[in-house]
Amino acid sequence: MLNMLAHHANVLGSVATSSLTAWRGCLVVKAVPQPEQPLVLYDMEGCPYCRRVREALTALNLDVQIRPCPKGGRVFRAQAEATGGKQQFPLLVDRNTETVMYESEAIIEYLFRQYAGRPVPSYYRQRVWQPVLGSIASVASAMRGLRANAGKQPKQPLHLWSFEGSPFSRLVREKLCKLELPYTLHNLGKEHWTEIGPAKQRLKPGPYKPIAGGKRDAFFKAHGRVQVPYLEDPNTGEGLFESARILDYLNEQYG
Repeated sequence: MLNMLAHHANVLGSVATSSLTAWRGCLVVKAVPQPEQPLVLYDMEGCPYCRRVREALTALNLDVQIRPCPKGGRVFRAQAEATGGKQQFPLLVDRNTETVMYESEAIIEYLFRQYAGRPVPSYYRQRVWQPVLGSIASVASAMRGLRANAGKQPKQPLHLWSFEGSPFSRLVREKLCKLELPYTLHNLGKEHWTEIGPAKQRLKPGPYKPIAGGKRDAFFKAHGRVQVPYLEDPNTGEGLFESARILDYLNEQYG
Protein backbone atom coordinates (compact mmCIF):
# COMPACT_ATOMS: atom_id res chain seq x y z
CA MET A 1 0.00 0.00 0.00
CA LEU A 2 2.76 2.45 0.92
CA ASN A 3 4.62 1.66 -2.29
CA MET A 4 1.48 2.33 -4.33
CA LEU A 5 0.84 5.64 -2.55
CA ALA A 6 4.44 6.68 -3.18
CA HIS A 7 4.04 5.74 -6.85
CA HIS A 8 0.89 7.86 -7.17
CA ALA A 9 2.71 10.79 -5.54
CA ASN A 10 5.55 10.41 -8.03
CA VAL A 11 3.03 10.38 -10.89
CA LEU A 12 1.58 13.67 -9.65
CA GLY A 13 5.07 15.14 -9.49
CA SER A 14 5.71 13.97 -13.04
CA VAL A 15 2.44 15.56 -14.21
CA ALA A 16 3.66 18.82 -12.67
CA THR A 17 6.94 18.47 -14.59
CA SER A 18 5.06 18.05 -17.88
CA SER A 19 2.83 21.01 -17.04
CA LEU A 20 5.77 23.29 -16.22
CA THR A 21 7.37 22.38 -19.55
CA ALA A 22 4.13 23.24 -21.40
CA TRP A 23 3.61 19.58 -22.41
CA ARG A 24 6.25 19.83 -25.11
CA GLY A 25 7.32 16.47 -26.44
CA CYS A 26 3.81 15.04 -26.78
CA LEU A 27 2.73 15.83 -30.34
CA VAL A 28 4.74 15.00 -33.44
CA VAL A 29 5.59 18.13 -35.44
CA LYS A 30 6.92 16.20 -38.43
CA ALA A 31 7.50 12.47 -38.57
CA VAL A 32 10.82 11.94 -40.34
CA PRO A 33 12.50 8.75 -41.59
CA GLN A 34 14.79 7.03 -39.12
CA PRO A 35 18.47 7.53 -40.06
CA GLU A 36 20.47 4.58 -41.32
CA GLN A 37 22.59 4.54 -38.18
CA PRO A 38 20.85 5.27 -34.86
CA LEU A 39 21.43 8.53 -33.04
CA VAL A 40 23.17 8.29 -29.67
CA LEU A 41 22.41 10.62 -26.76
CA TYR A 42 24.52 10.77 -23.59
CA ASP A 43 21.85 11.97 -21.23
CA MET A 44 20.72 12.75 -17.69
CA GLU A 45 16.98 12.24 -17.38
CA GLY A 46 16.48 14.93 -14.73
CA CYS A 47 18.58 17.58 -16.51
CA PRO A 48 16.36 20.35 -18.00
CA TYR A 49 18.72 20.82 -20.96
CA CYS A 50 18.68 17.11 -21.80
CA ARG A 51 14.90 17.22 -21.49
CA ARG A 52 14.65 19.88 -24.19
CA VAL A 53 16.62 17.68 -26.62
CA ARG A 54 14.36 14.71 -25.87
CA GLU A 55 11.33 16.95 -26.50
CA ALA A 56 12.69 17.73 -29.97
CA LEU A 57 13.33 14.05 -30.65
CA THR A 58 9.68 13.31 -29.82
CA ALA A 59 8.55 16.18 -32.06
CA LEU A 60 10.39 14.49 -34.94
CA ASN A 61 9.45 10.94 -33.86
CA LEU A 62 13.14 10.03 -33.96
CA ASP A 63 14.41 7.04 -32.05
CA VAL A 64 17.66 7.35 -30.14
CA GLN A 65 20.06 5.16 -28.20
CA ILE A 66 20.21 6.53 -24.66
CA ARG A 67 23.41 6.15 -22.68
CA PRO A 68 22.55 7.39 -19.18
CA CYS A 69 25.16 9.57 -17.48
CA PRO A 70 23.75 10.51 -14.06
CA LYS A 71 25.96 12.29 -11.54
CA GLY A 72 28.25 9.79 -9.88
CA GLY A 73 27.77 7.37 -12.77
CA ARG A 74 30.58 4.99 -13.71
CA VAL A 75 29.21 3.25 -16.81
CA PHE A 76 29.07 5.82 -19.64
CA ARG A 77 30.60 9.05 -18.32
CA ALA A 78 34.16 8.10 -19.28
CA GLN A 79 32.93 7.00 -22.70
CA ALA A 80 31.18 10.35 -23.16
CA GLU A 81 34.36 12.22 -22.25
CA ALA A 82 36.42 10.11 -24.65
CA THR A 83 33.87 10.83 -27.39
CA GLY A 84 33.36 14.56 -26.94
CA GLY A 85 36.27 15.69 -24.78
CA LYS A 86 34.38 16.54 -21.60
CA GLN A 87 31.66 15.32 -19.27
CA GLN A 88 28.90 17.71 -20.29
CA PHE A 89 25.35 16.74 -21.15
CA PRO A 90 23.44 16.47 -23.38
CA LEU A 91 25.94 15.07 -25.87
CA LEU A 92 24.60 13.96 -29.25
CA VAL A 93 26.49 11.62 -31.57
CA ASP A 94 25.24 11.20 -35.13
CA ARG A 95 27.38 8.71 -37.06
CA ASN A 96 25.39 9.44 -40.23
CA THR A 97 27.04 12.86 -40.52
CA GLU A 98 30.08 12.34 -38.25
CA THR A 99 28.59 14.89 -35.86
CA VAL A 100 29.40 15.18 -32.15
CA MET A 101 27.56 18.03 -30.43
CA TYR A 102 27.11 19.66 -27.03
CA GLU A 103 24.64 22.41 -26.06
CA SER A 104 20.91 21.78 -26.18
CA GLU A 105 20.10 24.75 -28.44
CA ALA A 106 22.67 23.71 -31.04
CA ILE A 107 21.48 20.09 -30.93
CA ILE A 108 17.81 21.05 -31.35
CA GLU A 109 18.63 23.32 -34.29
CA TYR A 110 20.70 20.53 -35.87
CA LEU A 111 17.95 17.92 -35.48
CA PHE A 112 15.27 20.05 -37.14
CA ARG A 113 17.58 21.23 -39.92
CA GLN A 114 19.19 17.86 -40.63
CA TYR A 115 16.14 15.61 -40.35
CA ALA A 116 13.12 17.84 -41.00
CA GLY A 117 14.73 20.35 -43.37
CA ARG A 118 13.24 23.29 -41.50
CA PRO A 119 14.00 25.85 -38.75
CA VAL A 120 13.12 25.08 -35.16
CA PRO A 121 9.36 25.68 -34.61
CA SER A 122 8.52 28.56 -32.29
CA TYR A 123 7.15 26.16 -29.66
CA TYR A 124 10.58 24.49 -29.35
CA ARG A 125 12.78 27.60 -29.42
CA GLN A 126 14.63 28.79 -26.34
CA ARG A 127 12.84 31.41 -24.23
CA VAL A 128 14.47 33.45 -21.48
CA TRP A 129 12.23 31.92 -18.81
CA GLN A 130 12.67 28.29 -19.86
CA PRO A 131 15.86 27.53 -17.87
CA VAL A 132 14.10 28.64 -14.68
CA LEU A 133 10.92 26.70 -15.41
CA GLY A 134 12.98 23.71 -16.52
CA SER A 135 14.82 23.67 -13.20
CA ILE A 136 11.55 23.98 -11.26
CA ALA A 137 10.17 21.12 -13.38
CA SER A 138 13.10 18.93 -12.30
CA VAL A 139 12.41 19.82 -8.67
CA ALA A 140 8.76 18.83 -9.16
CA SER A 141 10.01 15.34 -10.03
CA ALA A 142 12.16 15.31 -6.89
CA MET A 143 15.34 15.50 -9.02
CA ARG A 144 14.96 11.85 -9.94
CA GLY A 145 17.14 10.81 -12.84
CA LEU A 146 20.09 12.98 -11.82
CA ARG A 147 22.13 10.73 -9.52
CA ALA A 148 23.36 7.20 -10.04
CA ASN A 149 22.57 4.11 -8.04
CA ALA A 150 24.22 1.68 -10.39
CA GLY A 151 22.69 -1.76 -10.76
CA LYS A 152 23.47 -4.88 -12.70
CA GLN A 153 24.28 -4.13 -16.33
CA PRO A 154 22.33 -6.00 -19.05
CA LYS A 155 24.14 -7.85 -21.83
CA GLN A 156 21.90 -6.16 -24.39
CA PRO A 157 20.32 -2.68 -24.17
CA LEU A 158 16.64 -2.53 -23.26
CA HIS A 159 13.92 -1.00 -25.46
CA LEU A 160 11.44 1.60 -24.22
CA TRP A 161 8.46 2.98 -26.15
CA SER A 162 7.73 6.41 -24.77
CA PHE A 163 7.22 10.08 -25.54
CA GLU A 164 8.85 12.87 -23.60
CA GLY A 165 5.73 14.52 -22.19
CA SER A 166 4.24 11.28 -20.83
CA PRO A 167 4.30 11.50 -16.98
CA PHE A 168 4.21 7.71 -16.63
CA SER A 169 7.03 7.17 -19.12
CA ARG A 170 9.17 9.73 -17.30
CA LEU A 171 9.12 7.59 -14.15
CA VAL A 172 10.55 4.65 -16.09
CA ARG A 173 13.20 6.75 -17.80
CA GLU A 174 14.24 8.12 -14.40
CA LYS A 175 14.77 4.59 -13.10
CA LEU A 176 16.71 3.54 -16.22
CA CYS A 177 18.96 6.57 -15.78
CA LYS A 178 19.47 6.00 -12.07
CA LEU A 179 20.53 2.40 -12.71
CA GLU A 180 22.65 3.48 -15.73
CA LEU A 181 20.84 1.00 -17.97
CA PRO A 182 21.36 1.65 -21.69
CA TYR A 183 18.25 1.52 -23.83
CA THR A 184 16.83 2.40 -27.20
CA LEU A 185 14.18 5.08 -26.81
CA HIS A 186 11.45 4.50 -29.39
CA ASN A 187 9.55 7.78 -29.58
CA LEU A 188 5.83 7.22 -29.99
CA GLY A 189 4.52 10.77 -29.97
CA LYS A 190 0.87 11.59 -30.62
CA GLU A 191 0.39 12.02 -34.36
CA HIS A 192 -2.89 14.00 -34.30
CA TRP A 193 -4.71 16.26 -31.85
CA THR A 194 -7.49 13.67 -31.47
CA GLU A 195 -4.98 11.40 -29.73
CA ILE A 196 -4.48 13.88 -26.89
CA GLY A 197 -5.28 12.40 -23.48
CA PRO A 198 -4.54 9.15 -21.63
CA ALA A 199 -4.67 5.90 -23.61
CA LYS A 200 -8.22 5.10 -22.42
CA GLN A 201 -9.59 8.67 -22.37
CA ARG A 202 -8.60 10.29 -25.65
CA LEU A 203 -10.44 13.38 -26.91
CA LYS A 204 -11.94 11.47 -29.80
CA PRO A 205 -14.52 8.96 -28.53
CA GLY A 206 -14.94 5.46 -29.91
CA PRO A 207 -12.42 2.80 -30.92
CA TYR A 208 -8.89 4.05 -31.39
CA LYS A 209 -7.60 4.08 -34.96
CA PRO A 210 -4.04 5.36 -35.42
CA ILE A 211 -2.97 7.09 -38.60
CA ALA A 212 -2.27 4.41 -41.19
CA GLY A 213 1.37 3.79 -41.93
CA GLY A 214 2.73 5.63 -38.90
CA LYS A 215 4.74 4.35 -35.94
CA ARG A 216 1.63 4.21 -33.78
CA ASP A 217 -0.13 2.13 -36.43
CA ALA A 218 2.75 -0.36 -36.42
CA PHE A 219 2.70 -0.51 -32.61
CA PHE A 220 -1.09 -0.98 -32.59
CA LYS A 221 -0.84 -3.87 -35.04
CA ALA A 222 1.83 -5.51 -32.88
CA HIS A 223 0.15 -5.03 -29.48
CA GLY A 224 -3.54 -4.32 -30.05
CA ARG A 225 -3.30 -0.96 -28.30
CA VAL A 226 -1.12 2.14 -28.14
CA GLN A 227 -0.03 2.84 -24.59
CA VAL A 228 3.22 4.06 -23.08
CA PRO A 229 5.45 3.26 -21.36
CA TYR A 230 6.12 -0.15 -22.87
CA LEU A 231 9.38 -1.91 -22.04
CA GLU A 232 10.97 -4.85 -23.82
CA ASP A 233 13.98 -6.62 -22.38
CA PRO A 234 15.77 -8.80 -24.96
CA ASN A 235 17.83 -10.32 -22.14
CA THR A 236 14.80 -12.00 -20.57
CA GLY A 237 12.13 -11.85 -23.27
CA GLU A 238 9.87 -9.74 -21.04
CA GLY A 239 7.47 -7.17 -22.48
CA LEU A 240 5.66 -4.94 -20.00
CA PHE A 241 3.07 -2.16 -19.98
CA GLU A 242 2.23 0.01 -16.92
CA SER A 243 4.87 2.10 -15.18
CA ALA A 244 4.42 0.50 -11.74
CA ARG A 245 4.99 -3.00 -13.16
CA ILE A 246 7.98 -1.86 -15.15
CA LEU A 247 9.57 -0.16 -12.13
CA ASP A 248 9.11 -3.30 -10.03
CA TYR A 249 10.66 -5.37 -12.81
CA LEU A 250 13.69 -3.09 -13.16
CA ASN A 251 14.26 -3.12 -9.39
CA GLU A 252 14.05 -6.89 -9.23
CA GLN A 253 16.09 -7.60 -12.35
CA TYR A 254 18.74 -4.87 -12.26
CA GLY A 255 18.48 -2.93 -9.01
